[in-house]
Amino acid sequence: MSTATRGRAKGQGQWALGHREPLNPNEQSKKDDNPLNVRSRIENVYARGGFDSIDPADLRGRFRWWGLYTQRRPGIDGGKTAVLEPHELDDEYFMLRIRIDGGQLSIPQLRAVAEVSTRFGRDSADVTDRQNVQLHWVRVEDVPTIWRILEDVGLSTQEACGDCPRVILGSPVAGVSEQELVDARPLIDAITSRYIGDRSLSNLPRKFKSAISWLPDIPYECNDISFLGAVHPEHGPGYDLWVGGGLSTNPMLAVRMGTWIAPERVPDVWAAVVSVFRDYGYRRLRNRARLKFLIKDWGIERFRQVVETEYLGYSLPDLAPPPVPERLEDHIGVHRQRNGKFYIGVAPTVGRVSGTLLARLADIAERHGADRVSATPMQKLLLLDVPEANVAAAVADLAELGLVADPSPWRRATMACTGIEFCKLAIVDTKDRATALVGELERRVPELDTPISIHVNGCPNACARTQTADIGLKGQLMTVDGRQVPGFQVHLGGGAGVHAGFGRKLRGLKVTSAELDDYVERLTRRYLAGRKATEPFAEWVVRVEEAELR
Repeated sequence: MSTATRGRAKGQGQWALGHREPLNPNEQSKKDDNPLNVRSRIENVYARGGFDSIDPADLRGRFRWWGLYTQRRPGIDGGKTAVLEPHELDDEYFMLRIRIDGGQLSIPQLRAVAEVSTRFGRDSADVTDRQNVQLHWVRVEDVPTIWRILEDVGLSTQEACGDCPRVILGSPVAGVSEQELVDARPLIDAITSRYIGDRSLSNLPRKFKSAISWLPDIPYECNDISFLGAVHPEHGPGYDLWVGGGLSTNPMLAVRMGTWIAPERVPDVWAAVVSVFRDYGYRRLRNRARLKFLIKDWGIERFRQVVETEYLGYSLPDLAPPPVPERLEDHIGVHRQRNGKFYIGVAPTVGRVSGTLLARLADIAERHGADRVSATPMQKLLLLDVPEANVAAAVADLAELGLVADPSPWRRATMACTGIEFCKLAIVDTKDRATALVGELERRVPELDTPISIHVNGCPNACARTQTADIGLKGQLMTVDGRQVPGFQVHLGGGAGVHAGFGRKLRGLKVTSAELDDYVERLTRRYLAGRKATEPFAEWVVRVEEAELR
């Protein structure tokens, strides 16, 4: 066989082009056994035999399809992250990710999450920027019981991780917002009921992230697929379709496909886009296996043509670009609902909560007549359906719990990923460091009158959307006086909507963890002193000289 022939046969691992071999280890594992099958082994073998009975191929691969990752063994510093073998980093406990598609939880569901946390997760719980709740310290012996508790109230961990369709982001105020024209909840429900657990979609080239919302309150430009509310001049309310977003080490913003999607067609269009990714996505190299790389190579026109002709069988109406939002809505504070009741948005610091706190939140909700709680893509929580007469008392009770409805701009706009505390990929601490930063900035710069978003990430993978923050902090190790210390590479001026784009990376702009408070204070004071009227931070960053940003 000639070199040219071998190259064509190898290709990029695209199934639709017949490129099935050779397989990288991840693809081989999925070919050997559909990852969804691991549930029966967890229930019947591993839960009885304990951690040491787990097949390594399941432990570091297929477990993810049921929301389970081994967490980082305590005491391993950031310098060892990329040096040690996986089994050396593994603890005998798991992170468990609970899907909350659309972000809304009934009170029984909230209580179930709280019960699992307190009984089986050492009271750990984090609200993530994917509207999931993550627990830690979970033992494989307890997983079957945990599944029963969650599934009894309609929750699941199925495909919460892995190369599959992960949780679908939705507006935390869907169905109650006064600004909403189409309620996306039935669309999200239709997709999850039809396709989550569908074995024809459980082996994708990489993870697939989705978002559906009428309102601009989801990070629609950072997902593989997003449906954002839009009105067509002839067809009326529906959705604008965005595809190919993703951050990590090769960040790309999603692009508009230029089509209007009728609400009833959203599930079919979603399935068509996922299927294109399954069949044409790159599988040979793991670091090029996201949908964004295919769209970058093809261009949006070809991608749209393939979706319509090969998968839908009909053409979608064109849609001119709708207005771009000024910023993503975070729903913090007290807001009237369309039914005359109110919702209250509160800010746990960087998403860190606990099972005990969630149980008390459920108590507050029931005491004040609230029916639901929502998690937001900004690591915040909302109490929905509060009668007007109970709002003031509910706000006071939430504040006693540490959940304030009028947080400082610092607390309101700071997020952090899991970090080195539990994550095997992390290099530095994030949750505790970000919490300390918020407290210090509240003390030093209380006069800040507009949120400056700070996203703290423990590694380059951008789980906290580092590149789209006003101040994005990417964890790394720095050498100071001959020794390694935790620090951050700084991204400045990223944003969404009108300010969509990635932050500036100035040459050599790094800061040690110890110097972080001083740096952010200095930068903020320069901004407050030098901005023009109501100039946003992102615009100021672009305008000023580099020296102002150091």
